[in-house]
Amino acid sequence: MFMSVTITNDFLEATINEKGAELVSLRANEIEYIWQADPQYWGRHAPILFPFVGRLKDNQYSYQGKTYPIGQHGFARDKEFKVLEQTKEKVTLVLTSDEETKKVYPFDFSLTVSYEIWGEGVRIRFDVENTGEEEMIFALGGHPAFNIPLTDELQFDDYFIAFSPQKSRVKIPLDGPFTNLDQKTIGQTNTNIQLSRGLFKEDALIYETRGLNAYTLGSEESSHSVTLAYNNIPYVGLWSPYPAEAPFVCIEPWWGFADTVDSNGRLEDKEGMNRLAGNEHFKTEFSITVS
Repeated sequence: MFMSVTITNDFLEATINEKGAELVSLRANEIEYIWQADPQYWGRHAPILFPFVGRLKDNQYSYQGKTYPIGQHGFARDKEFKVLEQTKEKVTLVLTSDEETKKVYPFDFSLTVSYEIWGEGVRIRFDVENTGEEEMIFALGGHPAFNIPLTDELQFDDYFIAFSPQKSRVKIPLDGPFTNLDQKTIGQTNTNIQLSRGLFKEDALIYETRGLNAYTLGSEESSHSVTLAYNNIPYVGLWSPYPAEAPFVCIEPWWGFADTVDSNGRLEDKEGMNRLAGNEHFKTEFSITVS
């Protein structure tokens, strides 16, 4: 049985499960902002994606001539993290490599995740450490799902996605579960996008991002909204399952993406991955604020 921990301030309460170091609740204004994992639609809340984001061809890859099986989004979301430190407003958890992880991912690593409440938001920080000597290749991602609508009197299509800054971004299309980098287009993120079921007909909307970015799920008919923001994360995915009428939308900051349609399966050649020298750290973060 996995345990959970709760951090609070005068406005906000966040609960994190030791399984996957997953944010399973974010409450304020008597509103639950995080999707509550109804398996009818999607049985997760806000999983951490590591060491891969998205699907690999045939659910496997090769590295230095050896083939490794691994499922979509990697294994971290299903592993037990250890609580390193907890205060009223902050908790830090860690996952380290072991014999089981090495069956599917041959690197020595430590993945530390911290959640800290401040004001009306929660900051999620990541520290990936290569605890081995050889170069480590990995991807990392957040996958928080937000309840939409946030209140009972509104509907899914009463909401919009607001982009900041309001400018066009490069859009990466999917061909089935795989990215098609040869078919990149310009996404019209220079204005709000009204939510509709058909918006996600082709699966996730994926954009390249640079610098400061923020994405808000809001409605002109409500004062309640949720915003995910970050600096210098290369990709974002926006997703809600189609054609199911699921009452949530995911805003997913990614440091990597699924295999490309022409991927050769070699980890050494995989697009969008991060490389970390032996005994070095990769640190990054994003925030979620609510109103």
